[in-house]
Amino acid sequence: MPDTDLETAYAIDGPEGARKLYADWAETYDDGFGTAYGYVAPREIARIYRELGADAPVLDVGAGTGLVAAHLAGLVADALDISPEMLAVAARKGLYRAVIEADLTSRLPVSDGTYAGVISAGTFTHGHVGAEALPELLRVAAKGALFVCGTKPDVFDQMGFGSALAGLQASGRITPLRFFDIPIYEGADHAHVGDRGLVMTFRKT
Repeated sequence: MPDTDLETAYAIDGPEGARKLYADWAETYDDGFGTAYGYVAPREIARIYRELGADAPVLDVGAGTGLVAAHLAGLVADALDISPEMLAVAARKGLYRAVIEADLTSRLPVSDGTYAGVISAGTFTHGHVGAEALPELLRVAAKGALFVCGTKPDVFDQMGFGSALAGLQASGRITPLRFFDIPIYEGADHAHVGDRGLVMTFRKT
């Protein structure tokens, strides 16, 4: 896959753009992006989730083709994504208890307090979803639920995560934040190979 496809992903604007991009990308995503780009953020975020508690059931937010769940073996996980095509690929792998097609910027078709954990890689990034999704994810999380969600430092600043998380912590809705620095890519040669990820972790109080 040429590097311009990653730039296209970063440039999408809203749910409809995401649906179109990932409908076209689904069948080639794992090899054309995951392997070709040396995309290791899902592995690193899953590792942190396990180290911090590995609570289940866990909701994999923006699950795509299941790259995070591949590193969550043994944990009950459900996949949530806006793209039915990406979810179809994930479902074929048998990694999830259920797949949920939904838009993170709207109310999710999930009951309050359903999940003991929320994990995400590659969703809170350029052109995708910002801090507006946090209240709804907290709604579907149980008391004490572990959140391990990846973003990028510039996205954290630009898409309102700092102020949103500070407000949630100040109001007693989440525990104090802990952050981890991770590689997003490794073992590949492309313009983004040096990019670093910022993983935000906390629990719902």
